[in-house]
Amino acid sequence: MTPLDTQALDTIFTQARTANGFIDKPVPEALLRQVYELAALGPTSMNCQPTRYVFLNTPAARERLLPAMLPGNLDKTRSAPVTVIVATDTKFYEHMPKVWHREGAKEMFEGNAGMASATATRNGTLGGAYFIIAARALGLDCGPMSGFDIAKVDAEFFPDGRYKTNFLINLGYGDDKLLFNRNPRLGFDEACQVL
Repeated sequence: MTPLDTQALDTIFTQARTANGFIDKPVPEALLRQVYELAALGPTSMNCQPTRYVFLNTPAARERLLPAMLPGNLDKTRSAPVTVIVATDTKFYEHMPKVWHREGAKEMFEGNAGMASATATRNGTLGGAYFIIAARALGLDCGPMSGFDIAKVDAEFFPDGRYKTNFLINLGYGDDKLLFNRNPRLGFDEACQVL
């Protein structure tokens, strides 16, 4: 593999920022599809792909979400062209015969609820992270959020209980005037060990 150049790294990480507000510019559905198709290529254990995405692409759809939001996230969610509910399919294993090359994976997860739950949670979160990277790579700004009532979102959007909300992402073209200063990151020696 060839390392990405500095410009690509800037787009995805170094210069990318968490969007705190958005300009009034729509995100076409074709671009949402591109983001998904790129994010879906990220690795998950046994290629299980438990992440599900619900795109709230209209003001009416986002209005359904607003009662679940904490006050600090209301305005940025209203201003976002799209809010993505990143959810986890608790029965992801039903797709294992399609996505995994060996037999028995569906039955293995069906027979072990603890393993299925842990696999779904871990890999569902990975899928959301891949989505952020893919969105940035394709020119979109992201504002991931956990400041909301998960139970309310699940009740409104996933009443049958199969999907479980993980986190939200406001998506669009960021308004640079609303950015916060970048907060510090832990240094290598604070966060890492080499054994």
